[in-house]
Formats: sequence, structure tokens, C-alpha cells
Amino acid sequence: MTGICSGRVAVVTGAGRGLGRAHALALAAEGAKVVVNDLGVGLDGAAETDGPAQRVVDEIRALGGEAVAHGGDIATTDGAASLITTALEAFGRFDTLVNNAGFLRDRMLVNLDEDDWDAVMRVHLKGHFLPLKHAAAHWRAEAKGNRTPQARVVNTSSGAGLLGSVGQGNYSAAKAGIIGLTLVAAAEMGRYGVQINAIAPAARTRMTEHTFAETMAAPGEGGFDAMAPENVSPLVVWLGSAASTGVTGRVFEVEGGRITVMEGWRPGPTADKGDRWSPAEAGEAALGLLAASEISQPVYGTR
Repeated sequence: MTGICSGRVAVVTGAGRGLGRAHALALAAEGAKVVVNDLGVGLDGAAETDGPAQRVVDEIRALGGEAVAHGGDIATTDGAASLITTALEAFGRFDTLVNNAGFLRDRMLVNLDEDDWDAVMRVHLKGHFLPLKHAAAHWRAEAKGNRTPQARVVNTSSGAGLLGSVGQGNYSAAKAGIIGLTLVAAAEMGRYGVQINAIAPAARTRMTEHTFAETMAAPGEGGFDAMAPENVSPLVVWLGSAASTGVTGRVFEVEGGRITVMEGWRPGPTADKGDRWSPAEAGEAALGLLAASEISQPVYGTR
């Protein structure tokens, strides 16, 4: 290990299992002191009785690191604010926020209840917004006090947010919203020493191991486990460190040993009449543009 995060304090939401746990352990291994947040709920958001956050804290401490547990609901104002308070009270500073918490309630659109829509939007999108809001307020105050931070935020989107995913209208919309939030926050917070990026990971977690069982299956003994969540964490650690200076407002796909920087929406073929189109003319023009496009048909995501 290089100690790339030595001296930094990181907060990771949804860190009791899966990707969040892998991120927390990787940050600690590189010298960060970690606030491990997890509400301790099931795959669908229902309450559980165990305490996964404390178990991860115990793992980090057993390896010689420093960590504390946080069991608050980060989709509430009080819960999100207490994330920052916990970091400051436990370790005296706060440098990196990794927004990772989430769950699924998959349904085809015609079967998707309003409650299932609201619940997924709440944990994914609101659960990114509120910790980011309170973290940003802290770092802005630091900058205005002539203590400009080298602050970092890593948000968690998904291939479903980039390309859509059948049966995941609520999840896809929330994950796409996270990308929009990332771009706006990066533009707003750069002046205060805050860099904000997003990842779209593919890994074996509670949310994917059954839905995409064949794709997510572990390899035979000795093979590279491309879907292990630990494969995603090195980029998260780097983005959460001071070493990533100058990188902000970007989205990265991460899967196995592959990292891809996403280029987002970019203009394709264009037609300009110089006057108002009739519907028939607009349709003819649209079909011509689609025929000339590099991507002739949408490719729908599966994760």
C-alpha cells in the first residue's frame, strides 16, 4: 500500500456490505480514517436487526486502521448532517465523501407502485443530495475561513443510469439523476477546493448477484474474479485522494480490470432549415439524422 489517503478522513455511505464495504476497507488500507455508514436494511430497504456498519469497523480496526460506525438515515436532514458531525468529532476533520447507499425495488413500469418509485428515489437520489449538501456547506465554510480544503466526493451511478435497464425505471431514473447532480455540484463547488466525480460500477453485490446471476458468478479457483466489488475500489480511493487534483465533473465506468471515462451526451448529426419545420418535414429530417448517426438504435443497459 502507498498510503495515498494518509491523514485524510473519509465517510462512506452504505458501507456495511458490497461495494461500500470494499471502499471503506480500501480507504483504510491506504491510510484514511473512515466513518462507516449503514442503516442496516435489507435489499428492498426493509429494516434488519443486525449491525453491518460495526462489523466493518471491527474489520478495519483488526487490520490496524481507524474507523467509527454511523447508523443514521442519510436520506434525512438530521442523518446526513450527523455524518459530517461524526467525522469531525471522531477525527477532527473531514476530507472525502463516498455516496454509495442504495437498494432495489424492481418492477416493470406498469407494475411499479408509487411507493416503490419514491423509496428508490429517496435512498439513491435524496441519499446523495443530502450528504453532499451538508458536506459542501462544511467545506465552503472552511474555504471562507482561509482553510481551503482538498475535498473529494465520489458519487455512485450505474450503467442503468447511463443507458437504462428494463424493469428498473425507478433505479435508472435515480442513477441518471445522480449524474446530473454530480455535474452541477462539480461546477458549483470547484471554487471552494471541492472535486466531485461519479462512478458507474459493475460488481457482484446484493443488488446484482441474483438479478444477473450468470454474469455475476465467481470464476473457478485461481481465475480473476472480474465481478468482485474490490475491483472498483482502487479508482474510488484515487478519486477520494489529493492525488486526483484537477479531475472533477467526470463519470467513469468501472468493471473488473477495465476503467472507461464516459463522454456523456454529445451532438450528433444536425439539420437546420433556417425556418420552422412542418411535422412531415421534421419527421423526414429526423429519420435522415438517425440514419446518419453513429448509434443507429439505443443500446439498453443491464446493470
